[in-house]
Amino acid sequence: MSWTRRIRDALTDGDGRLPPGLTLLSAAIAATMVFPLAWLVIEAVTVERSRALDLLFSADTAEVIFNSLLLMAGVTVLSILIGVPLAYLTARTDLPFRRFWSVVAALPLVVPSYVGAFAFVSAFGPRGEFHDALAPLGIERIPDVYGLPGAILVITLYTYPYVYLTTRAALLSLDTTLIEAARTLNHGRIEAFRRVTLPVIRPAIAAGSLLAALYAVSDFGTPSIMRLPVFTRQIYVEYNAFGRDYAALLSLQLLAVVLVVLALEWLVRSERSAPGDDAGSTDRPVRLGRWRWPATLLPASVSAVALVVPLWILLLWLLRSDAGRRPSMAFEPVQVLNSVSVAAAAAVAAALAAIPVAYFAANHDTPLATLFERATYVGFAVPGIVLALALVYFGSGYLPWLYQTIPLLVFAYVVRFLPQVVGSARTAILGVDPTLVEASRTLGESSMGAFRRVTFPLTRSGIVAGAALVFLTTMKELPVTLILRPSGFETIVTQIWRAQESALYQYAVVPTLILLVISGLSMVVILAQEGGEEGL
Repeated sequence: MSWTRRIRDALTDGDGRLPPGLTLLSAAIAATMVFPLAWLVIEAVTVERSRALDLLFSADTAEVIFNSLLLMAGVTVLSILIGVPLAYLTARTDLPFRRFWSVVAALPLVVPSYVGAFAFVSAFGPRGEFHDALAPLGIERIPDVYGLPGAILVITLYTYPYVYLTTRAALLSLDTTLIEAARTLNHGRIEAFRRVTLPVIRPAIAAGSLLAALYAVSDFGTPSIMRLPVFTRQIYVEYNAFGRDYAALLSLQLLAVVLVVLALEWLVRSERSAPGDDAGSTDRPVRLGRWRWPATLLPASVSAVALVVPLWILLLWLLRSDAGRRPSMAFEPVQVLNSVSVAAAAAVAAALAAIPVAYFAANHDTPLATLFERATYVGFAVPGIVLALALVYFGSGYLPWLYQTIPLLVFAYVVRFLPQVVGSARTAILGVDPTLVEASRTLGESSMGAFRRVTFPLTRSGIVAGAALVFLTTMKELPVTLILRPSGFETIVTQIWRAQESALYQYAVVPTLILLVISGLSMVVILAQEGGEEGL
C-alpha cells in the first residue's frame, strides 16, 4: 500500500469515500474560523527580535503574567470551594427549599461579570454606598475592593456556577447504592464521600473548574474595572496606545496560557469516571439533622452577595438617575435595536455555518471530520480581545474597506461563538435514526433532499437552541464589540461601558436591567427544559 493511500485511509472512512462537496464546504468553514489568528502570528513574528525579547522579559510583562496566573488560580480554587458544597447540598441532601436554592445558585451565571464589578466598586469602593453607610458608626476605612483580591472575588461570584452545574449533574446521576454499600461497611459519611462520591464526580469538578479558569484568564471587563494589570487589560491599553507589536506579543502569550488550559480540559475529558448512571439511584436524600437549617446560610449568603448587591446598587442608581443629568450619556432605544440586530445576524450566520460542519462530523467518524469540528472551537477558546485584535490587524492592513463595519463585527461573533451551534446541532443529528435517512434515499431523494426532508426537521430544535445561545452570548460580549464596532454604533454593552468609564453609573441602569432580563429569560428556558426533580 502506498503512503499516499495510507494517509487517505487514515483521514477518511477507510474506503476513501467522502462527499466532496460537503467535505470542501466544511474545510472552508473550518479554515475561515482559524484564519484570523494567522494574522496575529504574522504581526508578532515581524517584531524585531531584540525589541521582542525586551518586551517579553520586561518587568511589566512579568507582572502581567504573574497577576493573570494568580487570578486564574484564585478563581478556580474559590469556585470549587463554593460550587461543590452548593451542588452537594442541592442535589443530595434534605436542604430546606432545595429546589428554590438549586435555581438561585445558578442565577449568578446570567450576570455579566463586568456588571458585577462596577456594582461592587460602587458599593464597596473608597467612597461607595457601603462606606457611606458605615461612616456614622465611626468606621472610616474598609478593605480595598480594587486589585487582585477584588477581581478574584467578583469573577468567582459569577463563574462558580460552572463548577456548581457540572458537579450537580454528576451527583444527580450518581448510583447511590454504592454509597449505601460503603455505609454498610462501617464507613462514615465523610469517608463514604471520599471513597465513593468524590472519584465519580472528580471529572465533573475538574471540567467545571477549567471552564472557570478559562473565563478568568480571558475576562476583560472585571480586571479593567478593578485596575488589575492582566493580559486582557494590558492588551487593550496597548491597542489604544498604538503599541501594536507589544499587544500582539501579549496576545500570543495569552494564547499559550489558553492552550495549556485546553490541554488540561482534553486530559480531563479523556478520563473515565466510575459508573454513574442513575439505574441504582434512590430518591432518599442525605439527612442533615441539626445542620439542616444552618446549611441554608451557604446558598443564602452567596446569592445575597452575587445577586442582591448588584440589584441594590441598580435600584439606588435608578432612584438617583435625575441627578446631574447629561444628555450625551442618556440611554437610547436604538442601542437595544443595534444589539438585537447584530446578535440576530450572528445567530443566523452561525447556524448556517454550523450545519455543514456538524452534519459532516456526525456522519463521518474520521480524523478529518474531527479536525474540522475542532477547528471551529478555536475562536471560542481564544479570548475575545485577542480575536478582536487579530481582526483589527487583518482588516486595517489588508481590507480597509471592511474594517469597522457591521459585517466584520458579525463575522467576529460567528468565529467566537460558532461552537455553541456546532455542539448542539451535532448532538441533534446523532439522535436521528439513520434508517429514516436511508429510506428517503431509496425513495429517490438526493443527499440534500434527504437532509431537507428528514434530517433538518428532526434536528431543527437543536439548531435553533444553539442559535439562541449565540444570540444571548453575543448580546453580552464586551471586548469584541468595543474594538470592532463601527464608529457611532452604540449597543447595550457599549452604553454600560461608557457609563462605567465616566463613573456615571446611573446611566448604566436601564441597559443593565435589559441585559439581565434577556439573560434571565434564557436561564428560565434552559431550566424549564430540564424539568422534573433532577432538573434545576
